[in-house]
Amino acid sequence: MTLRAITLTLLAMLAFAGNSILCRLALKETEIDPASFTGIRLAAGALTLWLIVRLRSGSSSGAGNWWSALALFAYAAAFSLAYVQLSAATGALLLFGAVQTSMIGYGLVRGERLGPLQWLGVAVAIIGLVVLLLPGLDAPPLGAALWMLAAGVAWAVYSLRGRGAGDPTRVTAGNFIRALPFAALFCLLLWPSRSLDQPGVLYALLSGALASGVGYGLWYAALPLLATSTAATVQLSVPVITAIGGIVLLNEALTLPLLIACASILGGIALVVLNHRKPA
Repeated sequence: MTLRAITLTLLAMLAFAGNSILCRLALKETEIDPASFTGIRLAAGALTLWLIVRLRSGSSSGAGNWWSALALFAYAAAFSLAYVQLSAATGALLLFGAVQTSMIGYGLVRGERLGPLQWLGVAVAIIGLVVLLLPGLDAPPLGAALWMLAAGVAWAVYSLRGRGAGDPTRVTAGNFIRALPFAALFCLLLWPSRSLDQPGVLYALLSGALASGVGYGLWYAALPLLATSTAATVQLSVPVITAIGGIVLLNEALTLPLLIACASILGGIALVVLNHRKPA
């Protein structure tokens, strides 16, 4: 890879990990509620992406659509609800596992076939998720875990719908803008439990503008410079970066079950994506 590709990719992975850290930090350390965090994050992301599209030259194709916007909103809302209780590392691992498992399942339905090593990878990844969710002192709250798994499925739907939809930055900007009415309705439904403070709003703005808006812009700039297998593999770093950030910034513990689950899920998914086969 060129230095430009490495730099863009590294910054994008840091931004994606930053979403989990900022959300957990806001919902753990400040007074902001999940709905308000979601609304501010999406609004800041929409504005940032709109500015990026306006300031750069490139393809003018693609504008997003309402179904993709709904999937984007569902991801963001479930993500925030989950991080009320989940640690940054556990949430990122559950999200990543759900996204990749959903996309692998979609590929199977569409006619993709897995080889022996890939099936082994699927089995290992599922075992990792089971280890992570087993009842015990270190198990995450079931409700929060289910919210994060739902966020992963929603993001997989969003990603799959975005294939071939046009210029990815422009499409993402359009979807963020279309997601704002859903976010407003979400805030209205949870209005009685609303809560805001300055640090919480700041974290939500940073999550939307930098970790989401700028992060997606960096990633879409990096993608044309990366081989498909490389692009799939580097995303495995996001839960690891998140775990490190959670330890350093949030004083979260790195437990043995989390380490086992992390190795199993990421290792299993790596076996699948690095041995990818086209549909027959």
